[in-house]
Amino acid sequence: MSTLKAAVLMGSNSDLPKIQGCIDTLRKLGVETVVRVMSAHRTPDLVAEFTERAEQDGFGVIIAAAGGAAHLAGAVAAHTLLPVVGIPVEGGALHGMDALLATVQMPGGIPVATVGVGSGGATNAGLLAAQILSLADPALRQRLKEDRAARREKVLAADADLQKSL
Repeated sequence: MSTLKAAVLMGSNSDLPKIQGCIDTLRKLGVETVVRVMSAHRTPDLVAEFTERAEQDGFGVIIAAAGGAAHLAGAVAAHTLLPVVGIPVEGGALHGMDALLATVQMPGGIPVATVGVGSGGATNAGLLAAQILSLADPALRQRLKEDRAARREKVLAADADLQKSL
């Protein structure tokens, strides 16, 4: 297990299937992961309270996933110096483009690292959070190296299968 935990916050329960890859990635890498629903607009007091206590509660990174207005990552970042990774959740009339722009366009001074819209973005959020935590955790860094090597082997195997079928 990583020595520091990761928090995964989502604006709505309906976001869970879209960010499950993030949670699965963190847990596969041995990162203790706490998953919560809280809204920048409907529960701003809860967001502030959780975020302000996160560091003393043993968290090393916070991932915030939201669609639509997608202000959760920014609201979180405003209340902590911990790294914040934003996942713009796909959906709605603009298919996640509104969430992407709301997450990535933070004002200077309140940074949010933002990953792409879609399942690849959720997986990358988990990997990025693990990489951040691995700066202080050599065992987690080794697990990340092994994960990267396994991903490489999967591509090589797919290519070998393709070459056999041609």
